[in-house]
Formats: sequence, C-alpha cells, structure tokens
Amino acid sequence: MDEERAVLARLSLLDRYLPLWILLAMAGGLLLGRFFPAIQGWLDAVRIGRTSLPIALGLLLMMYPVLAKVHYEELGRAARDRRLLRLSLLLVWGLGPALMFALAWLFLPSQPEFRTGLILIGLAPCIAMVLIWIDLAQGDREAAALLVAINSIIQVLAYALLGGFYLKILPGWLGLATQDVTFSMAEIAAAVLVFLGLPLAAGYLSRRIGLQLKGPRWYEQRFIPFISPFALYGLLFTIVVMFALQGQAITSDPLRLVGVAVPLLLYFAIMWSVAFAVGLRNGLSYAKTATLAFTAAGNNFELAIAVSISVWGVSSRQALAGSVGPLIEVPVLVALVYVSLWLRRRFQVLPIG
Repeated sequence: MDEERAVLARLSLLDRYLPLWILLAMAGGLLLGRFFPAIQGWLDAVRIGRTSLPIALGLLLMMYPVLAKVHYEELGRAARDRRLLRLSLLLVWGLGPALMFALAWLFLPSQPEFRTGLILIGLAPCIAMVLIWIDLAQGDREAAALLVAINSIIQVLAYALLGGFYLKILPGWLGLATQDVTFSMAEIAAAVLVFLGLPLAAGYLSRRIGLQLKGPRWYEQRFIPFISPFALYGLLFTIVVMFALQGQAITSDPLRLVGVAVPLLLYFAIMWSVAFAVGLRNGLSYAKTATLAFTAAGNNFELAIAVSISVWGVSSRQALAGSVGPLIEVPVLVALVYVSLWLRRRFQVLPIG
C-alpha cells in the first residue's frame, strides 16, 4: 500500500489526473460544438492542407516538449546492450503493429475509418509518457532514454512506409477490403515530417544548445518542467476541437467509441505481458525487463492524431479514434505499474539492477 501511494505521489498533478482532463476536454468539446456550431467555419478560415492553422499549432505544441526531453546523447550507448535493443526493436516494430492490425480488423471489420485510426496508433511507439511509467516502475532510466531516442528517429524514417504496408499492402495480400481506405504514403510522410520531424529537430537543438549554454541541471530542473505542461495543453486543445466537430456523430452512436476502446485495452495488456515475459525469459534484470515492457506497450497517440488530422481532417473518425487512445492508455499503464512492482516483490529471486 505504501508503495502504491508512492507511485501516485511521484506523478505530477497533470499526469495523475490525465484521464479526467481528457474526459473534461471531450465533454467541453461536445458542449462547444452544440452551442457554437460556427466553430467549423472558424477552424477552416486558415488552413495548411487539410489541417487548420490553429490545430497545426496545437499539434506542434503537443509534440515539442515530448521530444525536448529525449536524451539524444544516449544513442551512442546502443551497442552496450544489444540484447535489450534487439528485443525492443522486435517487439515495438514487429509485434506491436501486427497485433494492432489484427485487433483492429477483428473488432472493427466494417468500420474502416476507426480501424485505420487504431492501426496508426499501433505504428508509433511512445516517446513521452513511457519515461514516466518506467520511472514509477523503477525501471532502467538510461536504457529507457536510449530506446526512446532510437524510436523517435525510426518513427521519422519508417512511419509512412509502415502505414502503407499495414493499411494497403498487407490487407491486399490477405484479401481484405482496401478500397474504403483513401490516402497516399506521400500524405502520411509529409504529416510525419511536419508534426514529428520539425519538433524532433527543435527538441534536439533545444537540448544540445541548452546543455551547452546552461548545463544539464538548468535544462532538466528548470527548462523541462517549464515546457512540459504545454504538451498536455496542446493535446487537450486538439481533443476539444475534435469532439466539438464530432459531437453529432458521437452522441448519435456512442457505442462506436466502446468498440474502439476494447481493442486498445487488449493491445496494451497483451503487449506489456508478452514483453515482460520475453524479458524474463531472456535473463534481463527486473529494471531492464520493466523498461522493455513499458516501451513495448505505450504508444505515441500524439503522432497518430497529428497524422490523422493532416491526412483525413480534424473531423475524421480516424482522428477521433486517436483521441480515445490516451483515455485508455493512461489508466491501463498506471495499473500495470502496480502489477510490475508486485511482480518485483513476488519474484525477488530476480536480479533488480
């Protein structure tokens, strides 16, 4: 019980009640759409492609603090623990997308827009909140920083290719319908370059310049705490707008969102469990096993939302599916932190460090 209270105490107020803030943002968006129907015209007044300028700024604001936290200098340590790196890459970029693809088609065979939104979530491993879960579960912080840095770069290079494979090529091989999924790989690539590439470059330069000019203590203890809340502000702003535009579709058939939530719940639970078991089976310490499990289970829903909005529009069901992601992921991974700590106590024969 004391350990459980310690977990909650180490979460900031914003992180501790993130599901509540998301629910309030959803409710606020629905009310805004009902009482101010002119919001659609306001958002469409200034556009960049299919994305309104206010939404684009919100998405960039959502991504930048996340990428400014990444320890890019840890990339050079990759060769020191090739076993952890190999297992992580196999789980994150091999099993993860394939599992989400299977769950999306299993639970949403006749809802291509929601299915596409789920698949896009499965293609992007988490590069932000995962550091919090690993820290709370007493995982390996240095290994976590390394994996996050590597996954950030891989997302820029491979996200569009994986999107094309799982949304068009693989369904075609399996004889599944693809004609109802309209997009081009160029559109996804452009969205990734804008909404991940630009904040990734900004985050890298911020860290490099900040460490050189002010030092690591100022950067980690002053700058990062200052910019961190803006990621949540950008996320909540985006959710408010999406639900304002989706109000009629949501209230007319709320069970559709439940259909999106179930495969997400299964995905997080399965990925974490498989990764934890794989870590133990391969002789990893508890700290590295926990790091592997949470890295595999978490997803970069911010990128999935940004790509969906850029390619299909802010009022699309693809974007709506992405917005359900953090609502399910946060409470599930908090619960898995407790499970991880319980397993550490239960199997104390395992090496901790």
